[in-house]
Amino acid sequence: MSYLAPTEFVTKMIDAGEAKVFMSTKDTLIRAFMAGAILALAAAFAITITVQTGQPLVGAVLFPVGFCLLYLLGFDLLTGVFTLVPLALMDKRPGVTTGGVLRNWWLVFIGNFGGAFTVAIFMAIIFTFGFSEAPNAVGQKIGTIGEGRTVGYADHGIAGMLTLFIRGVLCNWMVSTGVVAAFMSTSVSGKIIAMWMPIMLFFYMGFEHSIVNMFLFPSGLLLGGNFSVMDYLLWNEIPTVIGNLLGGLTFVGLTLYSTHYKTGAKRVQAPAE
Repeated sequence: MSYLAPTEFVTKMIDAGEAKVFMSTKDTLIRAFMAGAILALAAAFAITITVQTGQPLVGAVLFPVGFCLLYLLGFDLLTGVFTLVPLALMDKRPGVTTGGVLRNWWLVFIGNFGGAFTVAIFMAIIFTFGFSEAPNAVGQKIGTIGEGRTVGYADHGIAGMLTLFIRGVLCNWMVSTGVVAAFMSTSVSGKIIAMWMPIMLFFYMGFEHSIVNMFLFPSGLLLGGNFSVMDYLLWNEIPTVIGNLLGGLTFVGLTLYSTHYKTGAKRVQAPAE
């Protein structure tokens, strides 16, 4: 059968988390770099479609192609390792330490940023003919997104920060659900179908994804967006990373681990009188 029961796929999630802790630095960085780059290309693709059709739903429907590709190629996103790697620590796998988990997260962050930033530079060159003219319509749209989702939050103060954080939590609730969904099936078609829906949902709803933002906001700055690097870090990237961590680990990793792997004892039925 192509479908795995929850107890089976949760075990695979823990195994995957353990394997990532012990992965070499070279492999971790390469896989993270490629994941960031492919997801950035998918974001550029989805925004181009949205601008050309005027229909955001069309862009959201097609955006998951990038996520499915990078997953099937065995590359790693920070949002995914936020959910999978701590499970190996909680399960007390031999040799897995807090330091090992943090090392994996840091390397994946660096790799994801490197890949997304590289694509941001490439796309900025395309959108401006090598910076020789003003950005085209897609480039202008990316600059607008960068402003709205940095200074736009800042204009609302604490309420804006709360909104940003919750969008980060909800994002990785959905993205990690997509990661887990891929463990449910042993067939390629089954994995793709399972991943597509939650990824489409997060993109259309405008939730905050730390790796997509590693492309959008540096792109916006390169394309003349009216916000600063500090606006990007303080009013988007850092709160988004924390929200992504909380959303993926709490609502996906811990819940599945607690109820399908560390299942509670069954209730004893009281004898009939």
